Amino acid sequence: MVPSTSPSPIHIVGGGLAGCEAAWQAAGAGAPVILHEMRPERGTEAHQTDTLAELVCSNSFRSDDAEANAVGVLHAEMRRCGSLILAAADEHKVPAGGALAVDRDGFAGAVQARLEAHPLVEIRRGEVEGLPPADWDTVIVATGPLTSPALARAILDLTGEDSLAFFDAIAPIVHADSIDGSVAWRQSRYDKPGPGGDAKAYINCPLDQAQYNGFIDALLAGDKTEFKDWEKDTPYFEGCLPIEVMAERGRETLRFGPMKPVGLTDPRTGRRAHAVVQLRQDNALGTLFNMVGFQTKLKHGAQTEIFRTIPGLENARFARLGGIHRNTFLNSPKLLDQELRLKADPRLRFAGQITGVEGYVESAAIGLLAGRMAAAERLGRTFAPPPQTTALGALLRHITGGAAADSFQPMNVNFGLMPPPIPAEGKRLKGRARKQAMAARALADLDRWLAESSAHADSGVKAAI
Repeated sequence: MVPSTSPSPIHIVGGGLAGCEAAWQAAGAGAPVILHEMRPERGTEAHQTDTLAELVCSNSFRSDDAEANAVGVLHAEMRRCGSLILAAADEHKVPAGGALAVDRDGFAGAVQARLEAHPLVEIRRGEVEGLPPADWDTVIVATGPLTSPALARAILDLTGEDSLAFFDAIAPIVHADSIDGSVAWRQSRYDKPGPGGDAKAYINCPLDQAQYNGFIDALLAGDKTEFKDWEKDTPYFEGCLPIEVMAERGRETLRFGPMKPVGLTDPRTGRRAHAVVQLRQDNALGTLFNMVGFQTKLKHGAQTEIFRTIPGLENARFARLGGIHRNTFLNSPKLLDQELRLKADPRLRFAGQITGVEGYVESAAIGLLAGRMAAAERLGRTFAPPPQTTALGALLRHITGGAAADSFQPMNVNFGLMPPPIPAEGKRLKGRARKQAMAARALADLDRWLAESSAHADSGVKAAI
């Protein structure tokens, strides 16, 4: 509970990854927090529990390579910032090749337990209908892609903007003991070990050319979810396309996407298959595996019929079938200032996917920044944003003015959001060397930013005393 003698609390609406990270960062800075989560009073189309930080899509936080991958750099930066989300992910990671993947239940349970135990955090269950009350003078809205209709309508009425929207699709999860081990085999692409230390983290199901073509035919003909009239013109996010939408773009599209066979050798033949379906461990026990990149809008009956044509999955039992839900986000470059405040009502900050970042880690990263910003404001301290040379700074800059408002779309973190490295002695860096230079610069600049932020906070405390 928040002590009665503390400053008035920061209200955070939404108990997903961004809201939980924002609460942790604000409370860690010394500001009291009330975290509002509408579940279980009001459910959503995708959540299955009332646990904070539930992962409703993949269990992967993507690459953990902090030397040459932008999301890996973001992982490292958030760890150095004391991220709750990354700490819980590290505690509950499961084998996933070069990726950081987690046991979903263990991860969410750890996040909730840490917040429940924090003396400056109070968790309140119940929907915040419409705009937050006027006496909540500092609010972070972190309601994500499943913002309740009442709140979404209130935000749109306030801003006068039409929302941008897309569909997020969810991949199926298979019981591991129902996968045929005489056909499928374990191997990570290029035998690359990941944070869990396992170079055989994935289960691979091979398809020859005839099987692949039959699979594509079934996808194209399968019974699919029908959208409501008001949803039909909503664009998909390119990084999370349903597999049947990819198949519609060309018969070979999936072979160069989630079904690419490169880096994998079928031990039965000693050769690379024509196409491969990969499954990644989804829980710590290793009893559940999710179908990598198999987001789908197929109806459930069609899913079981079509996916059981994949060699190795003929007798698959599904713990969860795929699904699809509508996702909304703000035109942040137009609506938010550089500290994530709504220009039309600066007491409201936004964080997470609703700001137009894409991905678990990116959403939590914006929550991290919003929490620190709100705490600094509440405690009378100054907040200097992280440099754009860092992954955190690049994401922040992108959604608060770096992107064009008239063509704004969700974005994962990538090196293209950061300034190019300065050539050494006139020599232009390329490929991996360029990425390594940008990664090293990002972490060095992040460390300097953290040191300067700590010094400013300390000086502010001394001045107050």
